[in-house]
Amino acid sequence: MSEGWGEVSSETVGSAVLRRYIGRRLETLRKRAGLTQEQAAEELQKGRTTIARWEEGHENVRFRDVDVKALLSIYGAGDDDLKVLLALTAETRNGRRKSWWHDYTETALPTWFGLYVTLEDSSETIRQYESELIPGLLRTPTYAEEVARVPPGYVAEEEIARRVQVRVERQSLLTRPRAPHVQVILNQAVLHRPVGGNHAMAQQLDHLLEMGVKTNVSIRIVPFSAGVHGGMAACGPFTLLDFPAGADGDPLEPPLAYAETLTGAMYLQKPDEVNAYRLAWSDLEKRALNQKASMRMISEAQKGYTRG
Repeated sequence: MSEGWGEVSSETVGSAVLRRYIGRRLETLRKRAGLTQEQAAEELQKGRTTIARWEEGHENVRFRDVDVKALLSIYGAGDDDLKVLLALTAETRNGRRKSWWHDYTETALPTWFGLYVTLEDSSETIRQYESELIPGLLRTPTYAEEVARVPPGYVAEEEIARRVQVRVERQSLLTRPRAPHVQVILNQAVLHRPVGGNHAMAQQLDHLLEMGVKTNVSIRIVPFSAGVHGGMAACGPFTLLDFPAGADGDPLEPPLAYAETLTGAMYLQKPDEVNAYRLAWSDLEKRALNQKASMRMISEAQKGYTRG
């Protein structure tokens, strides 16, 4: 394995993200050589769509060593580039694990959400702001089921159980080896919205308290007293994903800002877009209670539901 690639492998980074990263490296080398996709394909005696699919990181494309060597020879790439690309493409073939979400991509996972869980599964840091609800990675099954039922009639009854199962299985991300660091900031209103009733909410907040002591999980609260804050500027919940570094020191995937709607999602990767959400997050961090004070607030809210 090339120096700099380190411990990042298909065991800790999803194959889809590796393929996207490989594609960007191949595109960079091609452009550096001054070649179009058509010219590269002609030199390699392949169709242009093959070059395009490699560069786009399609999941059903198999990178053969002989093709990688021939392509990099056409591009005039050096030995270091060849060594790195051969190592990376080998990772897409060898030791591949079946991620938990593969069983759900055609059923309980909407198409627009499937990409997100692929990226989330490979992230190094997850930052989430929620204004109304506990985020999916921290929900109890009961809480998740209640959320899956709104708006009434939108999700078929037989699909609700599968969606809840997806939410629960996603949480294995928090306890796996080399788990990402998850930073969550919640609007105080989340604590006072009794989803599923008092008993269910007491269980949910107790779960938050348990998760808050994990070394890779941070949960903080923006109190009502904070006034106007960055989450309001963002107009709702959002997530920032950052990814491990690759062989060249650059992230395997560009940083991502993600925001869901009822029927779809926004994937924002342009630097100015991501920076806007980073500014909103920075403001939230300044206004949120620290971890200790946040745990106290959650505990007090939890006791209120228990008494109720």
